[in-house]
Amino acid sequence: MKKFFVILLPLCLLLSSCAGYHLGAQKPSHLSQIQRLAIPTVENLTLEPRLGVLVTNAIIKQVQNHGSYEIVSRNQSDAVLVGTIRNIYRSQYRSDRTNILRTSQMLMTLEIQYRIEDRNGKILHNNYANGESYVILDANLQISEAQALEDAAQRAAINLANDISEGW
Repeated sequence: MKKFFVILLPLCLLLSSCAGYHLGAQKPSHLSQIQRLAIPTVENLTLEPRLGVLVTNAIIKQVQNHGSYEIVSRNQSDAVLVGTIRNIYRSQYRSDRTNILRTSQMLMTLEIQYRIEDRNGKILHNNYANGESYVILDANLQISEAQALEDAAQRAAINLANDISEGW
């Protein structure tokens, strides 16, 4: 029985090493040369105040969580991620039981267009990221919407970071 394990253990180690898995980041092939990324403040085309800074912070946090890129200033970077908040979609998700015109829960979708440019301005990657958030409306509509936008920004940032950090 002991001889069986002595033979089986090296055989298992030998066969598992050729599985093709690698530790670390697996960036898309067209972004593999980028190590340092600059993320300036996202442009906000909506009428929602301070949303650009909120989305930018969410993107930086998620890209850092992935660990595929080092976030640096523009003059030290290999490429720049340029983002634009295109639109905020608000729609009724659930209505009040007694009045179907009154919204009790709302779906908010945040749409971000982004591109990665190299130092010469050549576009290396171009895509959209969406983030959705469901919010139950209470007496203070402004606070409810602000919380929903923050959640939608985090979800859009996760989608964006996954797109630029995972090569599959």
